[in-house]
Amino acid sequence: MPDSTPSDDAISANRSTLREFLASLSTIRGDLSTITAPPFVLDTKSTVELPQYWAEHLDSFVAPAQSNDPGERMLRVLKWWLSSLRGQQYAGRDPNSGVKKPLNAVLGECFVGWWDSEDRDQGIGRTHLVSEQVSHHPPVTACRVWNDELGVEAEGFTRQEITFSMSSGSVNIAQMGYALFKLRKVPGGNGQGNDEGEVYLIPLPDVRVKGVLSGTPYPELGGSYHIPSTSGWGAEVEFSGKGFLGIGGGKSGKNGFEAKVFQHSEASSHGSGTPVWTISGNWDSSFTIKDKSGHVLEEVDVAAMPTADLQLVPEEKMDPYETRQVWKDVRKALNKGDMQGTSSAKNIVEQGQRDMRKQEEQEGKTWQRLFFSDVGEDVVAEKLRSSIGTKLDKEQTVGIWKFNSLAWDEKQRPWRGGLRPDNTSSSAQQPSSAKRESQVNGVAAVQPHGHDRTSDSAERRTSAATGMSSEAGAINGHTPATSADKVDSQLQGKDRRSEVQDDELANGVDDMSLREQTAVEEFIRAQYSSRSKRHSGHRKG
Repeated sequence: MPDSTPSDDAISANRSTLREFLASLSTIRGDLSTITAPPFVLDTKSTVELPQYWAEHLDSFVAPAQSNDPGERMLRVLKWWLSSLRGQQYAGRDPNSGVKKPLNAVLGECFVGWWDSEDRDQGIGRTHLVSEQVSHHPPVTACRVWNDELGVEAEGFTRQEITFSMSSGSVNIAQMGYALFKLRKVPGGNGQGNDEGEVYLIPLPDVRVKGVLSGTPYPELGGSYHIPSTSGWGAEVEFSGKGFLGIGGGKSGKNGFEAKVFQHSEASSHGSGTPVWTISGNWDSSFTIKDKSGHVLEEVDVAAMPTADLQLVPEEKMDPYETRQVWKDVRKALNKGDMQGTSSAKNIVEQGQRDMRKQEEQEGKTWQRLFFSDVGEDVVAEKLRSSIGTKLDKEQTVGIWKFNSLAWDEKQRPWRGGLRPDNTSSSAQQPSSAKRESQVNGVAAVQPHGHDRTSDSAERRTSAATGMSSEAGAINGHTPATSADKVDSQLQGKDRRSEVQDDELANGVDDMSLREQTAVEEFIRAQYSSRSKRHSGHRKG
């Protein structure tokens, strides 16, 4: 989905201020990922939006599932990953315009969308995307992109640790975490004994942003990375800031790489053995695929690759925690070049987040994630990492984050009942009585793929569930006894009431202020929960 960007002259116009900011960063030791950057260096995109570039080239994303040969599948996975780097590193911007710093996602911020293949005869079907900020200190983003029709999915989580070197004028970004690419309709193979299909461990390369002081920053990838799989095939990639042997490197002479595809039995940790295929060139422009005899199989022009349009629900139907709503006012100000407006809008969100974290700490609450859970371990990922001599310290990423498919199927907008990231609640119309019971119980029965085709009535839930576990009815340390009693008196005979009587309950809730509705949400959930255990046929769970 095209997205407007703020003026690219902003950095040049504020170069002296930028130098002062960078000089202050050079005095700080440790991670700078949560440091507030000047508005003129900010992108309009948030960090949770970056996973969309995994499937920007949709045909390339699903191509591995369309091959019956394990070696060719490995080659296609490698081609997909390499062709996705340009979008990931430049966040969809023109490389000639340089990069800007994405907005730091708030805790719980989500980005949800989908792609539909333009060629329906290919049978690709719909490809889904969901990403969520599962931690803010340290910042960790979890994401998943998947296509059920072909059984393709890419899932992972990452933490970025940022440091600045004044001597070189570069920003260094170390990535922690991992990603897995899975072909669920292909047997696991190689004696791995997993039920997740064929699995590939995808690197999260470290990045060095250069040219910061010039006004046109650009990313460089460096180092060597491995892509092991459960199929018996693997790949090795080496990045260089310049073209290999002084040639290549595109017009800019940057972002060179060389990659090799091996069968595991013929490769070693030092890259010995004869590769079956090689790929070399520049990940931001073009690269060449050759077979082991040196014959050119394909010339890939990354910039010319077809892109699929990411679809989103209309902004007015989005949950307050979806990124386009979280940063709506910030984006408007950035696109106008209004730096003061950007700072003001950003401060409102950030202060609301600080207030929420302080309240959680005071009341002993724990933030509840929506679509990802800490599973403690991932056996398949650990085996693949072990095969290349690496290991993940899960303390660095505050857990091992996996997609929760049950939560995805059950949850319906508004996911947190109208709670906003600025610590206020949205004022929305009450839902119909037919919808009310499942919503009060915290159960939202949705259509298949309901996250991108939610009905208007389902969008207008107003129960302001905080998304944090707490004692029923408690808010800001106070128990809303009067409001709770008012609703509870109507709930006592709920099992025997008709739809007409449901409207009486609706009127009781409508008479409350928004704050009272917010306060009694958890109380209502508790009341229904206890009764549903006594009357197993009360509702569909």
